[in-house]
Amino acid sequence: MNLRQLEYFRALVQTQHMTQAAKKLNTSQPNISHAISSLEQELGVPLIEKKGRNIGLTRYGFTFYEYVSDSLNSIYEGQERLAKMIDPNSGELELGFIFTLGSVIVPQLIQKFRELPNNENIHFIFHQRNSHKITELVLNSQLDLGICSKVSDHPELQYDVFAKEELVVVVPENHELAQHDTLSIEETAAYGHVYYSQKSGLRSYLDQVLEDLDLELQIDWELEEDHSVLGFVSHGFGIAIMPNISSISSYPVKKITIENKLPDRNIYLVSKKNHKKPMILQKFYDFCLAEAITKN
Repeated sequence: MNLRQLEYFRALVQTQHMTQAAKKLNTSQPNISHAISSLEQELGVPLIEKKGRNIGLTRYGFTFYEYVSDSLNSIYEGQERLAKMIDPNSGELELGFIFTLGSVIVPQLIQKFRELPNNENIHFIFHQRNSHKITELVLNSQLDLGICSKVSDHPELQYDVFAKEELVVVVPENHELAQHDTLSIEETAAYGHVYYSQKSGLRSYLDQVLEDLDLELQIDWELEEDHSVLGFVSHGFGIAIMPNISSISSYPVKKITIENKLPDRNIYLVSKKNHKKPMILQKFYDFCLAEAITKN
């Protein structure tokens, strides 16, 4: 049983005439006859019967037609929905990004993209998650693109550098380190830290930095998200090494520049490798890469 057979059957019911059904579907009468015969053979019941020059339904045909008609309507509605989703000028894209990018980088990215000709009606569905979850959603084709840390070497994932994050130390405003404008990571080792948990995409990067420095920090608290880290630091739970995000200024903390030469902390555009992209997705993907070149 295939879609064409069902379309032929519905057209035959609607026209009640083999020749008219063939004309409606731009095919031949033998094609329709063969399709109906194949359906009847597969179902094991007669679907139609001749009534003079016209075609009528058996009681089995009436029952089957109700399901066929509803099913085809649903299929056509699905086709129409997909066509709207991938329309290059008015479709929709699902984008995942880590929490730190929601205040400035992603809003600016989307605003600039939608200011381009024919992009103003493109709709975005946003998902804010940690890097592990974004990567999982991209890998499972539940997101079109993600912007996050690189937390997986899965062979089906494509990573393109999108931006670089500067790291800083943040301390409570009344902390003794608050008198400094710059310091080394080694100078923070004597103090309790609010650190990133294993769920954070930043954790593996920070662990590698400390390993390269042969340094062990006093980790008192572990949190996943940047604003939670800032909240705990501002309430005196410790100091933290974190990305230099704009919202730091909203908390009663002192931001201190790190003197150490650190490896690049990259934020990546993650997508499915060897995955055919609809035109609307390819357009946004290319735009993001062009923006990444500009940023970097």
